[in-house]
Amino acid sequence: MRTTFKTLAFQFLSAGVVLAAGSAGAAEVALPKDLPPYGNDKPLPVPAITQKALPNGLAVWVLPRTDGPPKVDLVLAVRGGKAADATELPAMSDLLAALLTEGTKTRSSVQIAEQLQAIGASLGASAGNDGITVAASGLASGAERLVDLLADVSLNASFPETEVKLAKVNALQELKAAEAEPDYQANRAIARAVYGDHPYGRTLATESSIEKTDRATLAAAHAARFRPDQALLVISGRIDVDTALKLATAAFGSWKGQGTAPAAVAAAPREAKPQHVLVERSGSVQSAVRLGRPVFAANDADEIPAALANTVLGGGGLDTRLNRNLREEKGYTYGAYSSFSIAQRGGAFTSGADVRNAVTGAAVGEFVKELQRLVDEPVGAAELERAKRAAAGSYLFRNQLQAAVARSLAGNWLAGRPPEYLGQFVPRTREVTSAQIQAVARKYFDPKTLSVVVVGDKAVADQLKPYGTFAPAAAAGR
Repeated sequence: MRTTFKTLAFQFLSAGVVLAAGSAGAAEVALPKDLPPYGNDKPLPVPAITQKALPNGLAVWVLPRTDGPPKVDLVLAVRGGKAADATELPAMSDLLAALLTEGTKTRSSVQIAEQLQAIGASLGASAGNDGITVAASGLASGAERLVDLLADVSLNASFPETEVKLAKVNALQELKAAEAEPDYQANRAIARAVYGDHPYGRTLATESSIEKTDRATLAAAHAARFRPDQALLVISGRIDVDTALKLATAAFGSWKGQGTAPAAVAAAPREAKPQHVLVERSGSVQSAVRLGRPVFAANDADEIPAALANTVLGGGGLDTRLNRNLREEKGYTYGAYSSFSIAQRGGAFTSGADVRNAVTGAAVGEFVKELQRLVDEPVGAAELERAKRAAAGSYLFRNQLQAAVARSLAGNWLAGRPPEYLGQFVPRTREVTSAQIQAVARKYFDPKTLSVVVVGDKAVADQLKPYGTFAPAAAAGR
C-alpha cells in the first residue's frame, strides 16, 4: 500500500482486512493463585450512524460526537482498487492515490499543503485491493474548509505532468529497494501461488507497470472509478448531523459520474493446487519462508472463527503457538506469524518467518507441525479464553480512536461488510467454540493444501526435500 501525506502521517486501513487479533499463548503457564479474575470485556462504543444518500447516489454516513477532542475525521472511499488495475499495470492504483494530493484544477500541491496547515489538518490517500480511500482529519472549527479540500483533491485531481514524473521516479527507487528484500520477493511469490492469475495475485508494482503509467492513464482511471454511485463518505467527530449533511451536499452534491465504471472483479478461487517454490537468492544468510492458500471472502460465516483460530496460531504478538515454538523454544527466528487477509472477492491465509539458513527445512517442519496440531486437536478451554480476550482487546485497541472507527467503517464497506459489523466482532468472538476453531482449521490449515515458498540461498534446497519438490522461481513463473 502506498500512502501520501500532507501534514500529519497516519496509516490507513485499506485492502484486505487482516483477521488477526492479538495473541494467545499455546503453553499452559501456572499463574499465582492470588491474582484477581479477569474483568469483563468493555463493549465497543459504536456511535449511532446516520445513513443518507445524496441525489447523485453518494452514500453519506455521519457519526456525531459530543465528547472527545474537537476534531472531525473524513473518509471518502471509492470502489475500484488494485484489483481493478489492468493486467499490464499492476498496482497502478498506488500512483493514482499518491498523485491525488499533488494538484487539482484550482490548487497546486503547495497550495493544498498550505491550506491544510492553516486549519491544522492532514489529508492523505491510499489504494487497497478493492478501492481507493482519501482521508482527512482536522479541527472541527475548520470542518467546512476540510470537506472542501477533500472534495477538491478527490474530484478535481489534475495529475500535473511534473508531479507524475516525480512520483514515477520515486516509485521506481522504492521498488528497486524493495526488490532487494527477501520478504518482498517471498510475499510476491506466495501471492501468485495463492491467487494464480486472479487480480489479487498481482497487486505489487513492477518496473514495467510504473514506466507505462502516464498522465492519460491516471486521468482515465480516475474518471472511471471516482463516481458518486460507487462511493461512501464517512464524517465523524464534533459535528452535528444536519451540518455534516449540509457540508457534504455543498461539496459533493454536483458530483457526476463519467463514462463506464470498472467491471466487477471476479470471485477469487477458494482452492488452489499447492505449489512449492524456491526463489534463489545467492549469498543470503537467511531464508524467508511463506506458507499460504486461498480462503473465503469478507462476511463469510467462517470469518470470526477463523480470526480466533489465527489468534491461537500466530495472529499477532509474541505469545502464540508459532512464536513459542519457533522463537522461544527452537530459536529459529525473531518472530513467526500467521494471518488471514480478507477482501471483497476472496481472501488468503498466510504464515511465515525469516529463519537462519541452517534451520530452513526444520522451520518448515515446525510450521507443518503446528498447523496439523490445530487440525487434529481441539484447543483447550484456558487457551481459548486467552485467545478470546486477546482478540477482543486487540480489536478494541485498534478501534479506540474516532479516526480509526471512520476508517474501519470505510474499509468494511469496501470489503462488503455491513456497518453493524464494527460492533459485532467482539460479541461474536465470545461465542466461538473450540469445535468451531477445529472445524475452520480443518478447512484452512491442513498442511497438504498449503503452498510453500522459500526465498534463500540454493544451498537450502536439500533441506526442503522432505516437504516436496521445490521448483525454481523461473520455472514456477515467479
